[in-house]
Amino acid sequence: MALSQTSKGLAVAVVAAASFGLSGAFIKPLLESGWSPAAAVTARVLIGGVVLAPFAILALRGRWATLWRGRWRLLGMALIGVAGTQVLYFAAIERIPVSTAILIEYLAPVVLVLFVWARTRRAPKAVVLAGSAVAIAGLLLVVSPGGGKSLDVVGVALAVTAMLGCAGYYIIAARPADGLPPVALAAGGLLAGGVALLAVSATGLLPWVVSTRDVQLFGHPAPWWIPLAVVGVLATALAYASGITAANMLGSRLGSFAGLLEVVAATFYAWLLLGESLNALQLLGGALILGGIALVRVDTSGDAVQEAPAPEARPQQAAAPDEAAAVPGAGPLAASGAATAPEVPLG
Repeated sequence: MALSQTSKGLAVAVVAAASFGLSGAFIKPLLESGWSPAAAVTARVLIGGVVLAPFAILALRGRWATLWRGRWRLLGMALIGVAGTQVLYFAAIERIPVSTAILIEYLAPVVLVLFVWARTRRAPKAVVLAGSAVAIAGLLLVVSPGGGKSLDVVGVALAVTAMLGCAGYYIIAARPADGLPPVALAAGGLLAGGVALLAVSATGLLPWVVSTRDVQLFGHPAPWWIPLAVVGVLATALAYASGITAANMLGSRLGSFAGLLEVVAATFYAWLLLGESLNALQLLGGALILGGIALVRVDTSGDAVQEAPAPEARPQQAAAPDEAAAVPGAGPLAASGAATAPEVPLG
């Protein structure tokens, strides 16, 4: 029996989540061996961008003018989604567990609910408000579990700031595509973000430290380039490519919900590779966060706040209503393709 388009898309989305979830567990050993967050992020995004570049060139088919038309969207993605958010996230996991940081970052849908509320001055439906409240309650358990060891305040603050950057990334990614292929947006964002990080690091504003010392993987020493290669090729290039494909097959709504699997994957890898684990109250908090986001996703009309097309956008290339919305709950991969992804009926 042939698989449906939705079933195939979900399978690809699982690959995307499993790939993207590798980043924290494989970058943390580099940070512990002496790498600075800026150096680790720069290496990661440049490797991923170089791997995706040939596919972006093929997708553009010589239509270089689309890069210029989408320059502000691409720049926003590079500076906010690629450079800023990832540096903050990696700085956070230097101080707090990977599983805790990823759970905090995935509260971005709640921020988007508040953003849409403020922008439209229309109160969300009760199910959305209930989901947001449940997710916030879960966050309180994750970051301040009763009777557990207190978390690093700076680390939590960095993770919360990364969450805000992640929410901004979704909004930028949901702008009308104006002919720019998702893979080109992803590759361009990665390469431009890497160049921006190099430039800022050269000024001394961001500490730039690399180390060639062995790192600890699975409890044994390993060469430093192994985790870097895994993150660059699998957790960046493969993750972006598979996530964009899943978004095109599933549409933004279902693709973003499937992106929540990244939280599970990141927590599993942190336990397997780093020996990190959540206590009982934090596990309950994580379940509440995921449950709250799921409640937010129940209200499909919550996606429907459309972004106005950019001045230079061609009317016939504006995104469809569901795709032009800032998508609560969408992972970075799904968001990269949300603006052009066709909606697939879920029934």
